Amino acid sequence: MFSNPEQNILKLGLREGMRVADLGAGTGAYSIAASKRVGHTGHVYAIEVQKELVKKLESEIKDLKISNIECIWGDIERKHGTKIADGSMDVVIISNVLFQAEDKLGLIDEARRILKKGGRVLLVDWVESFGGFGPSRMDVVSEDVASDLFTKRGFKLLEKITTSEHHYGIIFIHE
Repeated sequence: MFSNPEQNILKLGLREGMRVADLGAGTGAYSIAASKRVGHTGHVYAIEVQKELVKKLESEIKDLKISNIECIWGDIERKHGTKIADGSMDVVIISNVLFQAEDKLGLIDEARRILKKGGRVLLVDWVESFGGFGPSRMDVVSEDVASDLFTKRGFKLLEKITTSEHHYGIIFIHE
């Protein structure tokens, strides 16, 4: 039913030494998957607005002895809310977050701010509402609307990827 972070991460071509920001990291599934791909010389920033999820993820990565993930309590919808330097990330991951964002353009602008030129965004979100699973109908952001939001903010659609029957996936590049 749900999207597989490890399979979706493969589509990004992550390599040893890359820097990745997971915006709205939640329980850290994408952060952990990315940390394996970027290796010991790479770094993953797991940014989450809910303090209890930050603490839970910090505890989990300590238990798993993962040393290349940094958890940050921050606001991904506000300029500089991620606390990450301008143009410093190779990849940004936004999974199951766009539908929740009150300021979708603020989220996209923050992703653009922290990405290097040529950096990529992996966007994964819900195809529709499933009566109890996923967002309400009103909150669903269709694939077409998501594409428009990103392209109007300076991104180019690079590839649509298969994620799961309930999610779509799009990789954008920051030009």
